Amino acid sequence: MFTGLALGRGQIVARSRLSGGESLTVRPLFAWDDPLALGESVAVSGVCLTVEKIETSSFTAFASQETLARSTLGSIDQVNLERALRLADRLGGHLVSGHVDGRGRVRQTQPNGLGRELTLSLPKGLSAQVVPKGSIAVDGISLTVNEVGPDYFTVQIIPATLERTTLIDLAPGREVNLETDLLAKYVQKLLSSSPAAAQGLTLEKLAESGFL
Repeated sequence: MFTGLALGRGQIVARSRLSGGESLTVRPLFAWDDPLALGESVAVSGVCLTVEKIETSSFTAFASQETLARSTLGSIDQVNLERALRLADRLGGHLVSGHVDGRGRVRQTQPNGLGRELTLSLPKGLSAQVVPKGSIAVDGISLTVNEVGPDYFTVQIIPATLERTTLIDLAPGREVNLETDLLAKYVQKLLSSSPAAAQGLTLEKLAESGFL
């Protein structure tokens, strides 16, 4: 589990085709607070990967064919990196599983003060899990949704996030990895599995029940 608060950028410096996927060698462009460990989980632009090999300035992890098909990892070289959340850590972003739900595409990017506003396409089937002022992970970065349409959403990127992540490089046409809010998935599942029980259901009732 992750928070969507990337520690910094990394670069995929080598790829090796293997049966069922690719082995990726990633070089962090910053110093870890403490050394990586074999078997540790690292979010690579929003995709949870397991560290299989550690070298002086890089680590290697395997990305399955399913992961490559669902995400952008097969076509990018600059990535955002985050280590797994520890139970004692502050949850500064939101709960991010590292399981990408689909790809979005940048439609528009424009300055907003010192930050930037992005408009991104929303794949069919994900719109019910995205709400204004809710959370979404874009290339592994926890962001607050400003506006949602039938097939798009907008977010604001603050200067500090632009400085340390790949979001500063996004331009119209670029694809990104999207992971919707974990809680939204459960709410959608609850409502779709029992339409009769969902009638008249409100956020207040969900809170009273202990669900939220």
